[in-house]
Amino acid sequence: MPCRDRLGVPYEVTLELYRDGLPYGTVGERCGWFLARLARVIADARADAGPQAVAWPDPEDRFPGGEGELFAFRHRGRGDVAGGGELRCQVRTLPSWIPARRRRGGRPPLGEWRVVRRAFLEAWGTSGVGMRAELTSGRLSAFVEGLVGDAEERLGSGFEMEPNSNLVNGAVRVSRPR
Repeated sequence: MPCRDRLGVPYEVTLELYRDGLPYGTVGERCGWFLARLARVIADARADAGPQAVAWPDPEDRFPGGEGELFAFRHRGRGDVAGGGELRCQVRTLPSWIPARRRRGGRPPLGEWRVVRRAFLEAWGTSGVGMRAELTSGRLSAFVEGLVGDAEERLGSGFEMEPNSNLVNGAVRVSRPR
């Protein structure tokens, strides 16, 4: 949903979450520029041919930074009580034991540890009910790019990618009544 200035000109977005077609929560006040930047950072991490590619040869395991939170959007309103909704994403490393088949000669089977990185996207609604999705970096990238594309379509413009810019392309060039 577009955030508008005093004159009604859209300049940023806030996310409206829906579950089964019903409103679930409103989070991330003015988060469009951050999401656009995050989409670019995830794409860069996936394309990285440096040290991260050595540690994580599969691009689906490459995320920006180490483990921890990529973002957390909460409900914010002047008179609102905490708990009005949340959308957050954390990156975690998941080890799993892969047993091997029985070896020749009756020797005990060997196995190996496999380690993958995944993003856990969690949404909490105003009722306190939560949902979780486990995503590869490719699926997270598609999700975030989809949010950015929808935001830019609703605003009728693209997000600036200059450091510390929170403006939308063209927002300051819109003719405003005096």
